[in-house]
This record gives sequence, structure tokens and C-alpha cells, in this order.
Amino acid sequence: MAAEIVNPRSDSGTEQEGGVEPLDSFDPAFALHRGGKMAVQATVPVRDKDDLSLAYTPGVAKVCTAIAEKPELVHDYTWKSSVVAVVTDGTAVLGLGDIGPEASLPVMEGKAILFKQFGGVEAVPIALACTDVDEIVETVVRLAPSFGGVNLEDISAPRCFEIERKLQERLDIPVFHDDQHGTAVVTLAALRNAARLTGKTLADLRAVISGAGAAGVAIAKMLVEAGIGDVAVADRKGVVSADREDLTPVKRELAGFTNKAGLTGSLEAALDGADVFIGVSGGTVPEEAVASMAEGAFVFAMANPNPEVHPDVAHKYAAVVATGRSDFPNQINNVLAFPGIFAGALQVRASRITEGMKIAAAEALAGVVGDDLAADYVIPSPFDERVAPAVTAAVAAAARAEGVARR
Repeated sequence: MAAEIVNPRSDSGTEQEGGVEPLDSFDPAFALHRGGKMAVQATVPVRDKDDLSLAYTPGVAKVCTAIAEKPELVHDYTWKSSVVAVVTDGTAVLGLGDIGPEASLPVMEGKAILFKQFGGVEAVPIALACTDVDEIVETVVRLAPSFGGVNLEDISAPRCFEIERKLQERLDIPVFHDDQHGTAVVTLAALRNAARLTGKTLADLRAVISGAGAAGVAIAKMLVEAGIGDVAVADRKGVVSADREDLTPVKRELAGFTNKAGLTGSLEAALDGADVFIGVSGGTVPEEAVASMAEGAFVFAMANPNPEVHPDVAHKYAAVVATGRSDFPNQINNVLAFPGIFAGALQVRASRITEGMKIAAAEALAGVVGDDLAADYVIPSPFDERVAPAVTAAVAAAARAEGVARR
């Protein structure tokens, strides 16, 4: 069976209870979502009794017996190696927050069709009616035999870090929290190209990240892994530094590998002389703080729908500006990363997604831009057909090089 990108919405046009006109009669978003955004489609015909006897009983028994005797055959004779579970508990959905599992489903369906559209990967949305870390872990572990990978989505921090860690410890399939790692991969790719455009290297740059949640922590880790000169991360109380006594375990770890300059105080103070601003927190950064950054700085203001620094302001001071929005150039969009990353991991039946695989994905993504590099083009469009094949190939090669590939 395959998750097909179709819209099986009803065209009955019936009114809602009480004679109220349906929402989709005046809002195209509701019209598109009626009936959901995806369906299940068979990949083999069942036209007659011969087809039925092969697809189901008695033919299926031969395949079941073979898998029972040699479990690795499940990858060859079921859809397991080509399908990802998109798992959420609905606690951090887009910019909407904790809206619950049912309300998260339109987003999870959307994620599933992006997997298919941009990476050729089948995906199934799974919204869980629990928020306890161990309950989520146990539930996903019990579901895992049906899937080749797990994409964690819209789970609030700091629980998301522990859930991902515990799942990867217990499962031998890739577990990937896209809000963390997808964002980090695309950010690194754009930053590499911004540096190349201006004749710099990552080692030349001092970055400041606004937001110490899932995305901010992952971006910081990846930038350090990739060789950034220095990076400081700020939360609502200021720069995350080792001298603070209010840090969570995740932030204490963060303080241990960031902020080599020993900065303290506010985000605005940290931006003085900084080469890079990366926003993954919302809020607004004062213009005077942006103006205090180094000449030729980069501003990646990725909050949606309102960037931390509006591009009109950022362009006054920055050499390269990126946002999370599709109506401005240089959109930092996770869809550039996660479909190809999973496609590459599934292709080689990787047991996990390593840091090396993520950095390989970022390098491949940056490489798609090639000689067309410009201030308004440091990252390709999600609709660039070169993206997914480049990322897939790079991730598969990195998995083999790091010894986590099984074919």
C-alpha cells in the first residue's frame, strides 16, 4: 500500500448542523482540507481470484513464513523500508502551541505528503493521545516494526530531546526530530553559501542564536560540529552561559560547548560586532541591535509569520538576509532537508542518522546553488528538482562511510 498525494474530499456541499454554511464555502484552505489531504492506494491489482490468492490468502502465508524464518526479508517483501512514521503529541504545532493530537493532524498529513512529493518517501501521520515521555517512547517502540524510520514532529522542548534520545537507543531504524535537525541542516547550508559569497569561512564567523528550544540547540550543535568560529545562544533571560544558575540540563550542556567568548547579558548586547544572527524564537530584535552587528553581517530571521527582524530592516545592514517565509528570498525551509535525508537513510537501510549524514546533507544542499550564488540566492527553492537527489545521494554515501548502512 502507498500513501498517495490525492485529495479525496467530498463534493457533497452539505451544510453543517443548524443550517450553518460549511467553512469551505468561503475559505479555500478548508476546501482543500475537506476529507483530508491523503489516501491509501494499492500498488498491486486485485482483479480476480488469482490476484486475490496471491495478494492475500493463501499466497501471503508463504511470505509471512519466510519473514518469520528470516526477519530481514521484511525489508524486501513489505513496505517497511520505504515508509516513515510522522509522530507527534500535538504539543508544539507550528506557531499554534499545544493544540492537541486531533488539531495537529492537518499538519502531520501535510508533512506526509511533503515526504512523498519531495523525496518519494511514503509517510503515515500518527498523532498520539499522550504527552508523557516514557509513554510516547513505549508507544512508538511498539509501532516501529511497521516502519523504516520515525520522524518526530511538533513535540515541545525539552521533552523532544529525551524522546528522540530514548527512541534511538531502543530502535535500529532512523529517528529524526525535524524541528531540530531539519532546521539545522538547512541553516548550515545557507550559512555556508553566505560565507562563500562574501569570501569568508565558517571559522571566521561569530554567530548569535535567538532561541534555546529544539531548533536553537540543534543549530548550535551543528554549527560547532561544522567548525563555526563561535556561537552564543540566547533565551528569554539572555545569553546561555555557564555562570547562570537557572539552566535546564539541556541548556547546561549547551553552555558547555558554545559561547567561547564568555558573553553574558542580553541578546542585544551579544549582537554587538556579531557576524551572524539566527532567529528561531519569535519576538522582535531592535533595529539598533542589528545595526551594531559587524559590517557585511548575515541575518537569518526565521520566525513565522513575523521574522524577528523584518527583511526591510535587515537589508539596511546585512549582506545576506534569510527568513522562514516563502514570499521573501532565501527561505530556510525544512522541506529542503528531511525528504532527502530519509530517502538516503532508507535507501541504505541505515540504523540511524548521524551527525556526519546531516552535515553531508547540508553540504549537498549548499552545492545545488553552485555558480548561481547571489545575495538573494544562498539556498535553493524547495521546487528545485535537483535538491532531493543531491541530498539523498550524499546521505546514503555518508551512511556507508560511517558504518551505519546495512546495504
